[in-house]
Amino acid sequence: MSGPLRVLVVDDEALARARLCTLLGDCRAPAAQAAAQAANAVQAMQYLQHQRFDLVLLDIHMPGTDGLHLAQALQTLQQPPAVVFVTAHAGHALQAFELDATDYLTKPVRLERLQAALQKVERLLQARGSTPSEAAESEEVLLIQDRNRTERLPLSQVIYFKAELKYITVRTATRHLILDSSLGELEDKYGERFLRIHRNALIAKHAARALQKHHDPEEGEGWALRLDGVTELLLVSRRQLAAVRELLGRG
Repeated sequence: MSGPLRVLVVDDEALARARLCTLLGDCRAPAAQAAAQAANAVQAMQYLQHQRFDLVLLDIHMPGTDGLHLAQALQTLQQPPAVVFVTAHAGHALQAFELDATDYLTKPVRLERLQAALQKVERLLQARGSTPSEAAESEEVLLIQDRNRTERLPLSQVIYFKAELKYITVRTATRHLILDSSLGELEDKYGERFLRIHRNALIAKHAARALQKHHDPEEGEGWALRLDGVTELLLVSRRQLAAVRELLGRG
């Protein structure tokens, strides 16, 4: 992508807009410019219908149509810009990510945090410039609630999902995260990329490495699966053993 990111700054407070414009001017990797400012959703849509923007920095609490409803309206555009919410209130984070926001910044915005958000936008725009299948895979994410914040975790980083009591453990190469979902829902949604190997576990197909004999205190002699990126073994149920062997055979 050539040139700085073109940004539309939307906030009903003039001082907030001015501060964001100043911060944008200080960003370097990637560079960005405040190409226009709007004080409300109506002004923003007028700009968006006549100019191209890479990103909208969008306040949530505004008179009239709020930022969440404006973000929803942006999705109807033929080439919608990326959206990064900027707000003094953290309570709308989950709604923001459900609207496919690229990031969520809280006021007062720090330069390094804005720069990190712009880097996410740059990666998103690069993904959109690839083939549709590559873009869809790169953009597929899980919404993880962690300590009163919402994180977007790329599905490609997940090695396995495991049912633990009322929640699902999401395992990556470096982290254990908690997801409020069920294995059934995850299997229905991501069945092309994940395989059920046990009543309590779904594994990423690309991570399956090898089967080995294993003794479990509760289930006795059986089989376990070794996965790339993690040291622990996952039990394989007798019912799913043939499917796992077929997957390894294809690899």
